[in-house]
Amino acid sequence: MGAQESAIFLAADLVFSGDYQLYSIVALSLKVSLLATGIATCLGLPLAALLAIARFPGWDIVATFLNAMLGLPPVVVGLFVYLSLSRAGPLGMLGLLFTPTAMVIAQTILITPIVAAIALRSLEDFNSEYAEQLRAMGLTGWERAQTLLWEARFSLATAVLAGFGRAVAEVGAVMIVGGNIANVTRVMTTAIALETSKGDLALALALGVILILLALVVNLIASAAREIGRKAAGEAPARGEA
Repeated sequence: MGAQESAIFLAADLVFSGDYQLYSIVALSLKVSLLATGIATCLGLPLAALLAIARFPGWDIVATFLNAMLGLPPVVVGLFVYLSLSRAGPLGMLGLLFTPTAMVIAQTILITPIVAAIALRSLEDFNSEYAEQLRAMGLTGWERAQTLLWEARFSLATAVLAGFGRAVAEVGAVMIVGGNIANVTRVMTTAIALETSKGDLALALALGVILILLALVVNLIASAAREIGRKAAGEAPARGEA
């Protein structure tokens, strides 16, 4: 049996035997990415809703900047957070560098524009469809934003899941601010990079398989949310006529 075939069997054994090292890395990855996604959702969705209903001088510039942030290089984000949290940086006294908190901060900065930009596209469509009804109800700007967020909730799930998928697959920024410290800041992507360079293909393959499975699950959930949203939109006129 060749080295590659042996690594595949060892990887399968790690996955199905519940290897502690493997699943502790997975658990930390999920913890960091889910927390970053939650914060990015709380920041990005309200921003997208307010941009969807508001028109002000410079709106196009803000929207263009938000879309441009979709291509924000992760290593640049990592460098910015590193400089901010280092001892010589403005937030150095907090002692957050090379901790999971630093990784959450970096991922949040990276994925908030993703959540906001994708959500804005959906919310603009909903705002165009319901603009007259919302104005007739005499709602305040924030109440209109809340209504749009609720009506578009299934479509917005795609934005949130896209943010999570980007966060859990991130390597550059979390490597810089986390340091890839064993049992402290080592997540799936940084562990794969390290173990591959060391030649430990079994652990790298096992983590890679789990990462791919997570990506499939995220896409399935996003597809299900879109389908539910389409069905809900199709039933709305019938309920209104009744």
